[in-house]
Amino acid sequence: QVQLVESGGGLVQAGGSLRLSCAASGRTFSIIVMSWFRQAPGKEREFVATISRGDGGTYYADSVKGRFTISSDNAKNTVYLQMNSLKPEDTAVYYCAASTRISNVLRQNDYSYWGQGTQVTVSS
Repeated sequence: QVQLVESGGGLVQAGGSLRLSCAASGRTFSIIVMSWFRQAPGKEREFVATISRGDGGTYYADSVKGRFTISSDNAKNTVYLQMNSLKPEDTAVYYCAASTRISNVLRQNDYSYWGQGTQVTVSS
C-alpha cells in the first residue's frame, strides 16, 4: 500500500504563486508515475501534470503548460507542483495520484492511490 498526503493549498490572488507538495509513504518503491489532478466545483476531475519516477519525464495539460511545473525528490518520496501566474479558473481541489502499473497517464482508473486533496482558491 501507498499513502499520499498533499499540502500547500490556500488562497492566493490572481497572478500569484503556490507550491503543492505530495508526500508518499509505504511501498513507494513500486510507484512508477505520480501525477496531479484537479476538480473544480461542478466539474469533473481533470488531469494537470505527471512525472515519471524513472527518467523524470513530464507532461502537462495544455491549460497549465508554461505556468505549472511538476518535480520530484525521490529521496524524500515527494512530488511538487509549482503553480505560477495563477488564474481564477485554477481554483479547484488538487489531488495527488500514484500508479504502479500505468499505461495511460491521463486515465484516472490507472492510478491505484490518491491523496485526500488540497484546496486551491484563486481570487480575481
